Amino acid sequence: MTSEWGPLAGLIGEWESETGGLDTAFSHSRKEVLGSPYREKCSMKPFGPVDNGAQSLYGLDYRSAMWRGDEENPFHTEVGYWLWDAASGELMKCFVIPRGITVLAGTMTSADATTFTLEATLGDSRYVIGENTYLASNASSLSYKATITVGDATWSYDEVTTLRMNEFAEPFAHTDHNTLHRVS
Repeated sequence: MTSEWGPLAGLIGEWESETGGLDTAFSHSRKEVLGSPYREKCSMKPFGPVDNGAQSLYGLDYRSAMWRGDEENPFHTEVGYWLWDAASGELMKCFVIPRGITVLAGTMTSADATTFTLEATLGDSRYVIGENTYLASNASSLSYKATITVGDATWSYDEVTTLRMNEFAEPFAHTDHNTLHRVS
């Protein structure tokens, strides 16, 4: 059954991490860059095929949330889709962050890949970042790069979002990395 999902097959399921994540970002309240540990829950549910003319996509509907310490409300959430086009070898991650950001990141890879890197750039004609007016003026996402490694009952990511922020003269690298374990 999972062969249609190519490199996404190993991501199907419910996932959690305890405190293995690390978010390195600028803290507006403390006016400094902080490395904050976090825990995460992620759900990836398969669907497909979705036919788009001659294109046939298989995907994962995903939702992810992250919490620092004992916080009741997550500090970060994402909803979106992972998509696989077996005919072309194109892999995509399309997601929305409720701060007014949308991302369509992608790469070309093989169906049996267990490590791949997806990228998006502000203003690109294919793999693109969209953002609201406030973010464009104060903390614009210039690029997004995520390297994913899929194991037997784990997967990990290393993400770098390069931002143009009013607080810094040069672009700032906001990083996140975590390893999640399958819980069902």
